[in-house]
Amino acid sequence: MSYAQLDAARITRACYTALQVLESVEEKDRNETYQRKTLMIQRIEALARAAAESKNGDQVITLTSEEFWLISQNW
Repeated sequence: MSYAQLDAARITRACYTALQVLESVEEKDRNETYQRKTLMIQRIEALARAAAESKNGDQVITLTSEEFWLISQNW
């Protein structure tokens, strides 16, 4: 599995955009897969926001390639 350290503020913005795209899905098309994607992106966004707001100067988040792919498929 591949990992990468990425700028937390950029990941926060990417997650926000991905969640907006997911919100545009019609209610009738929101299945279990949709719900899982949404929850995973919300969790990543929360972690990235916390890292971006950290005061220690280490404002990066480490994502797996799968997590990054999940976000990038929805922005």
